[in-house]
Amino acid sequence: MKNIRDQKNLDKKKVLLRLDLNVPLENGIITDETRINKILPTIKFLLDKKAQIIIISHVGRPKGKVNQDFSLRPICKNLEKKINKKIKIIIEDIFKLTKEDLFKDSNSQIVILENIRFYEEEEKNDTSFAKKLASLGDLFVNDAFSCSHRAHASVNKITEFLPSFAGLQLETEINALKKVTSEIKKPITCIIGGSKISTKIGIIKNLIPKFDNIIIVGGMANNILLHKGNDIGKSIKEENCEKIIDDIFENSKNYSCTITYPEDVAVGKNLNDIAEVKTLNDINNDDLILDIGPNTINRIKNIIKISKTVLWNGPAGYFENPNFAIGSHEIANEIIKRNKDGLVYSVIGGGDTIAVINQINGIQEFNFVSTAGGAFLEYLEGKELPGIKALN
Repeated sequence: MKNIRDQKNLDKKKVLLRLDLNVPLENGIITDETRINKILPTIKFLLDKKAQIIIISHVGRPKGKVNQDFSLRPICKNLEKKINKKIKIIIEDIFKLTKEDLFKDSNSQIVILENIRFYEEEEKNDTSFAKKLASLGDLFVNDAFSCSHRAHASVNKITEFLPSFAGLQLETEINALKKVTSEIKKPITCIIGGSKISTKIGIIKNLIPKFDNIIIVGGMANNILLHKGNDIGKSIKEENCEKIIDDIFENSKNYSCTITYPEDVAVGKNLNDIAEVKTLNDINNDDLILDIGPNTINRIKNIIKISKTVLWNGPAGYFENPNFAIGSHEIANEIIKRNKDGLVYSVIGGGDTIAVINQINGIQEFNFVSTAGGAFLEYLEGKELPGIKALN
């Protein structure tokens, strides 16, 4: 896979740069700028090389129709401030655009196409649409790892029509994930949360042969507690996952991977309640399990202390209520402490996990923070990503 650094001459080259600027918006206000901040190095690199940049991205799911609620204008304005350069947003129909339409001002160095998902051809991976997009540039750069599990025109098909390269952020993301899947420093630990164990079973099965410890927390741990004969009250659970859990424990024995799950919990009667710590024997019918308890926290911290590599995806509890964020914060702080001492390599991913570490201003304290959702999970499952395959 060629990196854009490998391209010798970028002066005046028109670079189609696929980014993931799909940031959360509330009434046109960006509520989390993490994804924008992470792609700044690639933009600055291309600007320094005197390239002319054509940004391609999407926001939300407009389903192939123009919808101003999903306009890239707020992102364009935010990016302008960050790089201190004027960015023109191109709202004209892509099918009517030519190369010459994009940089009429000779001093202009960066433009952004309006939401690429305003075109139904994008998600259909349409060949003619990809060819039209390619006609606007001299080369293509994919710096949107988080979109690379999608076979969409501006990620996958476009590579058939232009010299194509990985961006700096995409390369960094893949290198970080390689360190926790193939270039491993052991002992290695995976902390995995979320509400449904069935959505993460592919990851767990793929990681068991490689990992020393897999720690299951969050709502998905409730299924294990129930499977082991514990009452979980009115806590969330998933139906028909007994075989999944049996497979996890059977596979873990075969590969000497230790599965850890809660031994005590913090409960409430509702999501806004205060936390009450309980052993697994004391859970009532009207209790909601919303966090891990202190004994479980200490056990997880002890596992982190003996680990050389830690992968974390999914919070330990209902962190939106500070009373039930303690488990997640304690995990984060233990990893940060080990990181500062250079004793662990840490990779975290998933929007909720990032939200947890943002609560304690810890985003800079991990070796790598992935903003990718589906692509992150599919890579960990061992699946081939269409956007990456197209670059190779």
